[in-house]
Amino acid sequence: MTKLYQKNEISFAVMWIAAYVVLTSLADQFSETIGVIKSVTAALHIVMSLILFFWIRNNHLSRKYGFCSSEVPAKRFLYYLPLVIIALSAFLGGFKMHYGFLETVLYIVSMCCVGFLEEVIFRGLLFRAMEKDSLKSAIIVSALTFGMGHIVNLINGSGRDLASTLIQIIFAVLIGFVLVLIFYHGKSLISCIVFHSANNALKVFAGEGSLNPKADMIINLVMIIIVLGGYLFYLVRTFPIREEHIS
Repeated sequence: MTKLYQKNEISFAVMWIAAYVVLTSLADQFSETIGVIKSVTAALHIVMSLILFFWIRNNHLSRKYGFCSSEVPAKRFLYYLPLVIIALSAFLGGFKMHYGFLETVLYIVSMCCVGFLEEVIFRGLLFRAMEKDSLKSAIIVSALTFGMGHIVNLINGSGRDLASTLIQIIFAVLIGFVLVLIFYHGKSLISCIVFHSANNALKVFAGEGSLNPKADMIINLVMIIIVLGGYLFYLVRTFPIREEHIS
């Protein structure tokens, strides 16, 4: 694994992206076959997270991939409040236990690992590999590949229709831009991992309430346009992107 990384960091990142997407999809199918949601998936994500974490630590790459405190005070990132609002929006329809205790625990563990894996892979490995040649391209590709990765929801039996998946992709792309900017300017991936993990995990308790599909879509669009769009605009204006070649 280290030899591939030393030879070509982009290929290394793509390998991890492909392995993560394919294996997660297969693990979800096996979990459903067994009859215990996220049973195989949680185990897979734990193993992948441990492998990636210890590989980064053992190769002294912790600082490069943001396993450190942010160089930018939380105040300048607006204390991450827009991200908090997005994570808590899961409860706009109320609170509900969708699964039993075991499946809920497995879901939370899996989603926390997903937050870690996706941030390290897309914001860490892929972004850092491309940043050497073009910062702007690295930011764009990191955000777009993260968003487009959600197309898998159309084919993995998640139950999402085309409209919902398209909104999720747009949402994920904007989230990708926000998080990669936070990582680039703050040099820390910790806040990104915490938000991503919490945003995913809290959905297991999201209630349906009285919201109909149309109202739910409107709320999602408001989150995309006002909260995410506004926060992204603030980040771009506050932290201008200056193209620098990194050797």
